[in-house]
Amino acid sequence: MAVVRRIRCLVRGVTDHGEHVYTVELEPTIPVPPFRPGQFLHLALDPYEPDGFWPESRVFSIASSPGERNRLAITYAVKGAFTTRMERELAVGGSVWVKLPYGEFLVDPSRDAVLFAGGTGVTAFAAFLRSLTPEHTSRVLLFYGARTQDLFVYGPLVRARARDVPLLTCALVCEETHGRPQVDAAWPAIATLRHPVFYLSGPPPMLDALSGQLREHGVSMEAIRTDAWE
Repeated sequence: MAVVRRIRCLVRGVTDHGEHVYTVELEPTIPVPPFRPGQFLHLALDPYEPDGFWPESRVFSIASSPGERNRLAITYAVKGAFTTRMERELAVGGSVWVKLPYGEFLVDPSRDAVLFAGGTGVTAFAAFLRSLTPEHTSRVLLFYGARTQDLFVYGPLVRARARDVPLLTCALVCEETHGRPQVDAAWPAIATLRHPVFYLSGPPPMLDALSGQLREHGVSMEAIRTDAWE
């Protein structure tokens, strides 16, 4: 298990995707500790003093690759007071503090897997998708939903990985035109897998709905892993 480190980071990029969704690129002042795809970090806007308490923070999935020890990336949607402050204060040249790594939302690469992602919940899978090679031996289905076509922030990554990895199949579901991802629509593809594990990441109402739909199709709770965010 990796040792948690507290690291000051410089803000190197802030990309506005529209509708209050942003990607933030950070440059750690020291190399980040090893982490695994699917883990997350705590981000604090206020300074941290080593002999003091950790400031108020929020958790975000690490979207960058574990191989990038001198770069971190997160994507967030403005949902409450803390992310509203992020939207107002984060700017290139500024700094934040992070502590990492945390979390056990890890896709088992040896098993067939079904990934359901809603909005910025796809960041929980971004590092895993980057880690896949053409030689990957288990099948992976990704169902990625977003409110509008413009909010498929990780659409280019998803499409590129699907081209490069033969056993990865991806479906992008636009809520504006097709509604949210539904298990019934996905089931014909899911039924071709061998004892898959299901990984759900997104807003709690979506995950509750998907979990219920999976249970209706006979999937046990032991085969369902969730990563809910507000």
